[in-house]
Amino acid sequence: MRLHHIVLMVIICSSCIACSSLPDLEQRTPSYSVPVSKTQSTRLGQFLSPILRNSPESTGIMPLAEAEPSLDARLILINNAQVALDIQYYIWRDDKSGQRLTKAIFQAANRGVKVRLLLDDLHSRDIDESLQRLNGHPSIEVRLFNPFLPRSSRVLGFITDFPRANRRMHNKSLTVDNQATIVGGRNIGDDYFYRSDGILFADLDVLAIGDVVAKVSSDFDAFWNSNSAYPYELISQSTTPSDSTLFIHQTNIDQPSDLSELLDSDSIIWAETQIVSDSPLKALGKAEPDQLIVHALRKIIGQPKKQLLLVSPYFVPTLSGVKALESIAENGVSISVLTNSFAATDVAVVHSGYAKWRKRLLEADIRLFEMRPGTVGTDTTIYESVETSFSSSASSLHAKTFAVDGQRVFVGSFNFDPRSARLNTELGFVIESPEIASTMADVFIEEVPYSAYEVRLAPSGSLYWLEQNGSHHRRYDTEPGTTWFQRFSAGFFSLLPIDWLL
Repeated sequence: MRLHHIVLMVIICSSCIACSSLPDLEQRTPSYSVPVSKTQSTRLGQFLSPILRNSPESTGIMPLAEAEPSLDARLILINNAQVALDIQYYIWRDDKSGQRLTKAIFQAANRGVKVRLLLDDLHSRDIDESLQRLNGHPSIEVRLFNPFLPRSSRVLGFITDFPRANRRMHNKSLTVDNQATIVGGRNIGDDYFYRSDGILFADLDVLAIGDVVAKVSSDFDAFWNSNSAYPYELISQSTTPSDSTLFIHQTNIDQPSDLSELLDSDSIIWAETQIVSDSPLKALGKAEPDQLIVHALRKIIGQPKKQLLLVSPYFVPTLSGVKALESIAENGVSISVLTNSFAATDVAVVHSGYAKWRKRLLEADIRLFEMRPGTVGTDTTIYESVETSFSSSASSLHAKTFAVDGQRVFVGSFNFDPRSARLNTELGFVIESPEIASTMADVFIEEVPYSAYEVRLAPSGSLYWLEQNGSHHRRYDTEPGTTWFQRFSAGFFSLLPIDWLL
């Protein structure tokens, strides 16, 4: 097809789409989370009451580092819900884990639980049938954040309205009866909870109880009632009536263990915890600087004095970020970074935004570790003695966390890249916990070297990668697990001014 024909088709498509617009939100009814005072008599409220009454701090935290237990935690909470479920995710897949959670939600709604499900629209088309059935239940309301027009093509949606479509809701939270919440890095899909098609993400969530839960609910309300959240029935183009009853009874869900096994008081870490998040106005490009998560993080974290441990699957520091890390390192702060290797990442082009800064970071005495894909390591005693949070069985890193000075830890959805800072909305916790921070430091010392390549700088100025398996070391003088073409492509993309998109 000739170029002018392609251009003409794009113009025609753009004109047709321009004639359509998002529906009027005046048809939408606002709603808000149930006050904590009205859920204290629920099963979850009664169970937590004596635990919270005797607690040394107002917030209790349980790290959820392992994959399947993190899914079980969600199922246990949903199965014990009696009043309200508020659920917010970037991705929800129609696979084993997604279906298990969907069926648990249906069963909760059948018990009279009011469910609000808010999903980013980028990946929703693949689960339209499930969303239609969910939204058809009288106790379930589904809203889509920053929806695409037309519904049939995300590509055309990007072409015709790129500045808006390029901004996504990356938040992840699941809150039950305004009594307990799970916040962190995991989306809903088998690659976050099971080994799916050979893929398992190493990730991290936290389950929180206490005062911070109501703040998560308030943040959810802001997104739910924002000008970017559209009721599913106003966006969906389906004309087929939904049959929620048929869907509910197709299969039975297996019941996980009870609350006492999940919320063991001995495993709860009590710590001052603050929520950090973006305003939903960020999705419209209208947020003020003090409404952004980066502002909150700078204010709460402050300036590291001794140690900074940073974990991010998509680490794109940009020039300003590199200068900031160099400045921190110059003040005598020890900095270590764990990110994905090229062979482990699921977004190869993002690697180019990191790779071009490796040499400069190493010259500043910043240690760089790149997670190796798949099962690694031959000394099994290492894994028997370490409670793994970035386990050797994982294929790719997805956790987003950092620890400062052995005192404070961030856990959430925020990647250390321009997209998280400037485009997507994000959510997380800053936890004042020497216990969690020291555990993370121990992981860097005891586990990361056996699950990652350490990137080093040779005297000649070239990079090399060191792989450690037990007492054995292997050196690579070219990036492990890559072909010459992949290295060429990464180098080519690193020359393009696209960091702001990554």
